[in-house]
Amino acid sequence: MQIDIISIFPGMFQGPFSESILRRAEEMGSVTIRLHDLREYATDKHRQVDDYPFGGGAGMVLKPEPLYHALESIKGEAAVPVILTAANGTPYTQARAHELSLLERMIIICGHYKGIDQRVIDRWVDEEISLGDFVLTGGEIPAMAIVDSVVRLQPGVLGDEDSARSDSFEDGLLEEPLFTRPAEYRGREVPEILLSGHHANIAAWREEERLKRTLQRRSDLLDNKKRRE
Repeated sequence: MQIDIISIFPGMFQGPFSESILRRAEEMGSVTIRLHDLREYATDKHRQVDDYPFGGGAGMVLKPEPLYHALESIKGEAAVPVILTAANGTPYTQARAHELSLLERMIIICGHYKGIDQRVIDRWVDEEISLGDFVLTGGEIPAMAIVDSVVRLQPGVLGDEDSARSDSFEDGLLEEPLFTRPAEYRGREVPEILLSGHHANIAAWREEERLKRTLQRRSDLLDNKKRRE
């Protein structure tokens, strides 16, 4: 898989992308991540990539020229999906991460300031994605989250395929409480059922705890699960 990321702050990605699963995935050859500095595609000597919005108002808007030049160079006429990270985009989900993980290539534009010129969206962008109902300084952190969620689903990246299948949201439920050794710590004990060795009873306990936790924290997920069934 190849992922191209267009950003005005490409240096922000160096730390997260050089550690843990993402680093291993690149070393394995499961993914190639290419960072593109939007300022390199600016057309003036000051490498300006933003300007005031027409009609007035606070904030700045990313200009069309640098983004057009970047996308013409990186994408051209190839059939590659272009994603824009934007606060007003569609909420990101695990189901969408699975869909994106099947792609051979994608391009992510990191939104910034008040947003980007609508002409870029109309011409180039296939999908706008939001991490949730909150606003960040820029789209770099959402881009990192999307990349991480997609790359970890690539075959062989996690090492244990069952690990991803048992994650929260995989079947519409949150993950159950987890415990490891020691069995007792500072007066707090692991639930006895988990020490019983009775796999059927353990599976039933985990399912009950997942339902209970989802009902308490994210009852909307249960509603969605019922609609799908």
